[in-house]
Amino acid sequence: MRSLKFAIAAVGAVAVSAFASDADLLKQAKTYFKPLPKEIPAPKDNPTTPEKVELGKKLYYDPRLSLSGVISCNTCHNLATFGVDGVPTALGHQFKTGGRNSPTVLNAGFHVAQFWDGRAKTLEDQAKGPILAHVEMAMPNPDFVVQKVQSIPGYVEEFKKVFGDKNPITYDNIAKAIAAFERTLVTPSRFDKFLQGDTNALTKEEKEGLKLFIDKGCASCHNGVAVGGTMFAKFGVVKPYPTPDLGKYKVTKKEADKYVFKVPSLRNIEMTYPYFHDGSVWDLKKAVKIMGETQLGIELTNDELDKIVAFLKSLTGEIPKEARTMPVLPASSDYTPKPMLKVHD
Repeated sequence: MRSLKFAIAAVGAVAVSAFASDADLLKQAKTYFKPLPKEIPAPKDNPTTPEKVELGKKLYYDPRLSLSGVISCNTCHNLATFGVDGVPTALGHQFKTGGRNSPTVLNAGFHVAQFWDGRAKTLEDQAKGPILAHVEMAMPNPDFVVQKVQSIPGYVEEFKKVFGDKNPITYDNIAKAIAAFERTLVTPSRFDKFLQGDTNALTKEEKEGLKLFIDKGCASCHNGVAVGGTMFAKFGVVKPYPTPDLGKYKVTKKEADKYVFKVPSLRNIEMTYPYFHDGSVWDLKKAVKIMGETQLGIELTNDELDKIVAFLKSLTGEIPKEARTMPVLPASSDYTPKPMLKVHD
């Protein structure tokens, strides 16, 4: 009987210890991370409405916003593949490629800025860029984009409903609608349940990986609601990373910004390969190893790498079903500009 009581007491002690450990880990995690809200906050000049989101969704999926008529926002930020295109650098107009990997659009509105170099401050600013970029959608100018959208009767009616009767179709409003849709692309995961107090939402290995992620210093850059996207950092703090890309320096021309990039969000990182600004690494474990060496100056063991990767996989969330259901687009008219394969000089 005495041995039975001892065994019961021992099990109870282990349970209390595990509970205390989980509680401590949760408390520690909350100093670095926050659970995702249901929707990304909108700016005062572009409030989110159901009608605007629906319009933005159609524009997001519409390849007519490209000169060739075959490339849409979803081409490079495919919602069926977690907001990325799955290639090192995106294929754009006439099979041209840009110099950087397409980051995921999921949860992007939580970031401090958009693009790897932060050259766009908002989702609205970001939406305007690719449509006009010659290596992406290659539209010649904003007026041509507006003319094309205005030639589609269904869009004319929808823009009036969303933006009013007075000059509703503008390049700014096109970007506002797309941004409103993108603010619905929030992907809560099991990690959010953990942050909300459900310590059983993560497995033992995932909790150990979270502990390592914090203690090794990963969370010093990858933190906040999006587990990243809150700051900029030099790629190669301790050990240089071989890349010809000068990062933010191309925008600011400041010496201190050489090789500086926006710290990417790690939400859905399991699904958004290949990794880094150049899309050069396809294996998540290898990416974590490289980050440990280049940013922290540490060599993680295989066991540590496996546990950190296990934690990162707990960040894989659910893409809103409505967002990943392709819309029926309004028909073109006789006046809609036809697709062109070559860019006008």
